[in-house]
Amino acid sequence: MLYLITNRNLITHDSLVKVVEQAVKGGVDRVILREKDLPTPDLISIAKDLKKITNNNNAQIIVNSNLVAANAVNADGYHMSFQDFITQRPQFNGLIGVSVHNLEEATEAAKYAPDYLLASHIFETDCKKGAQPRGIQLLNNIKSNTNIPVIALGGIKPTNVKEVLTTKVHGIAAMSYIMESNNPYQSAHLLKSSTMLKCAHAGRTL
Repeated sequence: MLYLITNRNLITHDSLVKVVEQAVKGGVDRVILREKDLPTPDLISIAKDLKKITNNNNAQIIVNSNLVAANAVNADGYHMSFQDFITQRPQFNGLIGVSVHNLEEATEAAKYAPDYLLASHIFETDCKKGAQPRGIQLLNNIKSNTNIPVIALGGIKPTNVKEVLTTKVHGIAAMSYIMESNNPYQSAHLLKSSTMLKCAHAGRTL
């Protein structure tokens, strides 16, 4: 399964909606709308546009950190930081996802059975300049100690997908690789194709 995490500040051309539309057509399964600085009315407006795209392309829209917006557009999911999930654990009629950055966070979050854990960051990425990547070992540790589906994030590209998939994660997520691309469709397609090809030998696809 391929996730796209939005960041309109990385886009060098076109609009956020157009980039997401091309990425979804290229193979993105779930879009996490992560634009924390936008006022709620603006976020709702964009979420509505994205929901039309995901609905028309057999994909799903997940809203990050804004429960009002998630409910307003009847989003497929709601994504939260680890701290917010632990302290708030709001009721939401849909998928619940949680960001985790180490095994301790993952095991604590798993106690409350979210639908997926977004584990980052795995490789070096411009989105986390200067921060030490957690590496493949983080994924292995989480998979060995929880039963929650894990999505890997951080510096993932077609060239390193094989290494990520050795951990048997449920999916991968991308931000800069797609959002900065001059051809979001092609970038998403390359990631999705790499994901499915690498999994084919194991008799499963993400």
